[in-house]
Amino acid sequence: MENGSKKRWGFQGNQELNMAAAVTIRGVLGKVMSNLSEEDNRPVIPLGHGDPSAFPCFRTTPVAEDAIADAVRSAKFNSYAPTVGLLPARRAVAEYLSRDLPYQLSPDDIYLTIGCTQAIEIMIQVLARPGANILLPRPGFPFYEARAAADNLEVRHFDLLPEQGWEVDLEAVKALADENTVAMVIVNPGNPSGSVFTYEHLKKVAETARNLGIMVISDEVYGHLAFGSKPFVPMGVFGSIVPIVTVGSISKRWVVPGWRLGWLVTNDLNGILHKSGVVESIISCLNISSDPATFIQGAVPEILEKTKEDFFSNTISILRECADIIHEN
Repeated sequence: MENGSKKRWGFQGNQELNMAAAVTIRGVLGKVMSNLSEEDNRPVIPLGHGDPSAFPCFRTTPVAEDAIADAVRSAKFNSYAPTVGLLPARRAVAEYLSRDLPYQLSPDDIYLTIGCTQAIEIMIQVLARPGANILLPRPGFPFYEARAAADNLEVRHFDLLPEQGWEVDLEAVKALADENTVAMVIVNPGNPSGSVFTYEHLKKVAETARNLGIMVISDEVYGHLAFGSKPFVPMGVFGSIVPIVTVGSISKRWVVPGWRLGWLVTNDLNGILHKSGVVESIISCLNISSDPATFIQGAVPEILEKTKEDFFSNTISILRECADIIHEN
């Protein structure tokens, strides 16, 4: 440099973003893996692995593979998709999710996202405002904390109670909430607890949220991957009690996390999310975000409508067998 001086540049990395990313599963695993010795030839068992497709016993149904191939070969899905997603895909997701609800979802309730992760990002961005806070479960999926930190949304934790089947500590939720609380998050089936909430408990969650004046964000990316005595019940069943936003994807149930096709759903029979401007903000956020690949969207109707029950049953059977082996040994 001139005169040996050190040039001062006007930019630098975002340290808050780095700190937020450090608490994600990917961030922690990346740090662990980078510290493994290259001279150690022992096999590494990835206990933090969230991608079953990496193992040969898990493969998606040929129905899904054929749907993708058909969508690509049709040349109908090479263009940009609408911000909220292709209408046939949104209609198919609405039909699929409505099978478990006491009411019919509309395609207008469905917003397609790049996996469930983007759906979470969108809701955190929509709700983040100066002074606001969100209630998150402990233990939970750390991406929520990371995303909230990146968007300067205060996090408050409520415990899940192991002695009660990892149910939400509703008294703690009541104590944590104040006039600046915007939402509470539940993950059902649970990650990492693996618990499945009962109908009765979910109703209490809905009633508690209604009394506090907050929405419920229900993360159901593991929806229907339940193999115990409790059946999976979607939180959207209680959409007449409290505004609910459901996030999910085809990643886990169809064993295709790399396809990055998810959804954000407004279960809100009283129209509160529209009246409050939340729906408008969801669309605004999508307008400045990337979209799922159009050909993936084009394949969604065939994937959701034609996948046979025996594919799901086989996946559950393998998961149950693996869980039993770990538990018994």
